[in-house]
Amino acid sequence: MKYIFEVQIKAGFTAEEYAEAWVQASQLIQRAPGAQGTELLQKIGDQNTLLAIACWHSKAERDAMHSRHTDEIDRIIRSVAPFVGIRLLGEFNEFRKVINNA
Repeated sequence: MKYIFEVQIKAGFTAEEYAEAWVQASQLIQRAPGAQGTELLQKIGDQNTLLAIACWHSKAERDAMHSRHTDEIDRIIRSVAPFVGIRLLGEFNEFRKVINNA
């Protein structure tokens, strides 16, 4: 299962500053059962638009982690919240994988 959201960096803040906080929070979140990694992508031609992808074994495990955030995770998220806009794109299950060995 993938949890995907878009991050818009506001004026006066940088994608690099957000990424530092994102890594800190992700390192803590990834300790939760079912966590399978995260990825942060930067849009080509728009350094202030990021795409965050969190991979989970199941939606239930992701939901359980979200309901049990630690104070440290909440503190990190709150520290950057005024400087970004977050838009949930959705929760996705793997549907079909194509492998190209070319």
